[in-house]
Amino acid sequence: MKSNKPFWILGLIGILAVVMVPTIIFWPKTASATSDPWSQMPTHPIHVDHKDIIKGPFATPQDVTKACLECHPDAAKDIMMTSHWTWESQPVSIPWRNGEEVTIGKLNQINNFCISAQGNQKSCMNCHIGYGWQEGDEAANLQNPENVDCLMCHAISGYAKGSYGNPADTVDLAAAAKTVAIPGRAQCGKCHFDGGGGNGVKHGDLDESLIYPSENLDVHMGRYNFICTDCHVTEKHVVKGRLLADNYTINPSEQVSCTQCHAETPHEDERLNFHTQSVACQTCHVPAMALEDPTKVSWDWSTSGKDIGDDHFTYLKIKGNFVYEKNVQPTYMWFNGSNEYRYLLGDKIDPSQITYINKPAGSIEDKTAKIFPFKMHLANQPYDTGMNYLLAPITSGPGGYWATFDWNDAFTKAQERMGLAYSGNYGFTQTYMLWPTTHMVQPKEDALQCSVCHGENGRMDWKALGYPGDPMTWGGRFSKK
Repeated sequence: MKSNKPFWILGLIGILAVVMVPTIIFWPKTASATSDPWSQMPTHPIHVDHKDIIKGPFATPQDVTKACLECHPDAAKDIMMTSHWTWESQPVSIPWRNGEEVTIGKLNQINNFCISAQGNQKSCMNCHIGYGWQEGDEAANLQNPENVDCLMCHAISGYAKGSYGNPADTVDLAAAAKTVAIPGRAQCGKCHFDGGGGNGVKHGDLDESLIYPSENLDVHMGRYNFICTDCHVTEKHVVKGRLLADNYTINPSEQVSCTQCHAETPHEDERLNFHTQSVACQTCHVPAMALEDPTKVSWDWSTSGKDIGDDHFTYLKIKGNFVYEKNVQPTYMWFNGSNEYRYLLGDKIDPSQITYINKPAGSIEDKTAKIFPFKMHLANQPYDTGMNYLLAPITSGPGGYWATFDWNDAFTKAQERMGLAYSGNYGFTQTYMLWPTTHMVQPKEDALQCSVCHGENGRMDWKALGYPGDPMTWGGRFSKK
C-alpha cells in the first residue's frame, strides 16, 4: 500500500503558499525601507564646476541672475513659489479672528527678537534671497525674477550681503559666481545660524559650531558629514521643513521627521520603543542645546538707548539687555507639528500676563502629539497701552529708532508701513516665543537615560504635561490617557 505522506506535504506547501505569498507581496514597504536608514538618503546631484562657464564681469547682481537663468530657465520661477522667497505662508483661516484668512511670515508679522522685518529691512533683508529691498519696493521686487539672488545659497566663497539684500560693496560678483555649487552647512547657516541678530541668537540648536562639528556636537553632521539637504530634502528649490514661528498650521508632508530614514520603533529594547508613542525622538536624543556657542534666552528692549557701553552679550544700546546661556535644557511640551496660536499684528493682549507669540499645538489627549523639546525665549517688548496690542517700530533706515532712540517717533513712523494705529502711549510687556529643538542630535550612548526624566529629580514636569505624576512612581504606564 502506497503512503499518502508526499501528498500531505504537497498540500501543506500549497496552503502555506496561499497564506504567505499575499503577505509578502502586500507587507508594508516602510517596514523594510526604514530598517536601513541609508537607503532613504537622497542622492546628491553631480556638481559641474562653473569656473570656466561663468565669464563676467557683471555690472549688477541682476546680471548674475540673468546669466544663471540662461542654463537654469525655471530656477527663478521655482524659487518665487517658495516661502524662502515670499516670507509668508499660504492663506490660513484663523479661529480667534472668526475665520479670517491671513498669511503669516517674516514679511508681515512680528517676533520677540528684532520685532519686525518690516521695520528693519536694511538689515533683515540680508537674509532674504533677493536684491534691492528698499522700503516701499517689496511688491515690485517680489515679482521680478532677476531679483532672485542665486549667489546667496550657491556661492561657496567670496560672497556677502550688504544693505537691503544687495551684495556688499567689496564683492567681486564674477569671482563669487565661479564658485557656485550645492549648498552646504555654511551656506544655509549664513541665515539659519545667525538668525535673530547674530550667531546662535534665535534657535539654540543652530549656530556656527555646526559648520565643522564633532560627532559629540551632532552625530549626523559630525560623524557622517550630513549637509542640510540630506534631511531637508529639496525638489525644485522647495526645501522640506517649515518653521513653527512663521506659520499657524503646517502640513505634515512639509515637515522633516526622523522617520524619513529611521523606523518608528528603532530600539532593541521594547521599553524604549513603547516610549515612541508619546515621546519624540528629539526629547531623548537632543538633551541640551547651545553646547558650544551660547544662545540668547532673554532680551529686554526697555533698557535700550542708554550710553553704558556695548559688549554684545549683555547689552547693546540699539537693542537693550540680553542674557546668553550655554548647555541649555529644553522646555518640554506636547506638540503635534502645528501652532495652537500665532500672534498677529493687532491681536489684543493682557499686559499683566505673558503673551505667547507662538504656542505649539498638542495635549495629552491629542493622539497625534508627542512630548517635544523647545527653546523658549523671553522678551520684554513694546506695546500700545491705549490699544493693548504689541507694537512694531521702525528700527533701521532713515530716522529709525536705532538712529534717533525716540520710541514715539519710531511708532508714529510705523503706522503707515504696518497698518497699525498708534495711540501715542507705549509701555513694555513680556512675551514668549518657542522653537522646536531638532539639531545637535547626540550619539545614542549620550541620549537621556531613564533617571534623567523619571524619579525625584527628573527634568520632566509631569503634571504640567497632564499626567497625575511621574508614571514610574504612580504605577501607570507611560502612555496618554
